[in-house]
Amino acid sequence: MKKIILIALTGLFISCNSSSYKVSGEINGLTDGTKVFLEKQDKATGVVAVDTAKIEKGKFTFKGESKEPEIHLIQVENVNGKVPFILENGNITIVINKDSIAKAKRSGTYNNDEFQSYNVKMTKIQETMQKKMAAFENQNMAAMQSANEKKDTVTVNNLRKEYAKIQEGFTGQFTTENYAYIEKSPKSFISVLLIEGMLNEMAPKFDKIKKFYDGLDSSLKETKPGKSIKTGLDAINKLAVGQKAPDFSAKNPEGKLVSLKESLGKVTIIDFWASWCAPCRAENPNLVALYNEFHAKGLNIIGVSLDRDGEATKWKDAIAKDKLAWTQVSNLKFWEDPIAIQYNVKSIPAAFLLDANGNIIAKDLRGAELKAKVAELLAK
Repeated sequence: MKKIILIALTGLFISCNSSSYKVSGEINGLTDGTKVFLEKQDKATGVVAVDTAKIEKGKFTFKGESKEPEIHLIQVENVNGKVPFILENGNITIVINKDSIAKAKRSGTYNNDEFQSYNVKMTKIQETMQKKMAAFENQNMAAMQSANEKKDTVTVNNLRKEYAKIQEGFTGQFTTENYAYIEKSPKSFISVLLIEGMLNEMAPKFDKIKKFYDGLDSSLKETKPGKSIKTGLDAINKLAVGQKAPDFSAKNPEGKLVSLKESLGKVTIIDFWASWCAPCRAENPNLVALYNEFHAKGLNIIGVSLDRDGEATKWKDAIAKDKLAWTQVSNLKFWEDPIAIQYNVKSIPAAFLLDANGNIIAKDLRGAELKAKVAELLAK
């Protein structure tokens, strides 16, 4: 009797910890033989097909093994849109409405059940947002047209502000819902994807990202997005106030290789900018005034331009036009600039303030605040 129970339990253990997946799909209204493609996102080449099946009596199947949970897509031949789901080991069911791909239903495994409920909730918020914005447009269309015709900029700007306020309200709601989901779902693959997305925002909230990451189940930290978050957080920690600024080298407008180390002054500003960046160009006069006032006392600036490949002339012309007398370097690689990546710069203008030893004192100070800090440091 004991042996029989042991065998039964062993079989149950194996079935619950399957090392393979089976995706059972249902879609009606398509002829037998219609192809269905299992796809995944590849950073280098875009979306690529990893498997193909054919519809038979409204059904199709994919089988295989998955090393870890990962977002995949189902593309049905001659049907617009793709169905995202989480490919993971276990039995996954996907029911597709060919006339409304967005209404596809995923179920069968923990992460796909979570994905489905999350998707339903967020879709409702999105639909509410779209309805409210459409209603505002309909109610104010005549007023906007009239204001434009009369060149009534006050009315036009007020209407635009009201419209933006509606958008901001729903953006805040999405953010609140995502934060709440992450906190209550530490084992969900959706959570690790949401945290990774936070890390890629233009102005990441690092403290919150770290808190959410620390709260994740250990298994999620070993996934690709989990490791990506860890790498990002480690890079950020290296750029914290008090840390040594990473050294770098790049060519100046004359083609000479210049390093941060050789450009340090008593106080140094690393200024990330570009000729195409309007806010950067608007800030340049302030930097020029600051440099003219404090350079003789020990202030140095090194500008790192994120100009594009083939646009060196625009970079050099901007330097001349804005009268930037300090050291300038660029790899002319736009957002793929290795220095920008090294410093985790995702928006410009961006600035790092360093002391004489190359330690980071502050980040992204501007105007009067920057001037006060520079004056304080140079007075020591």
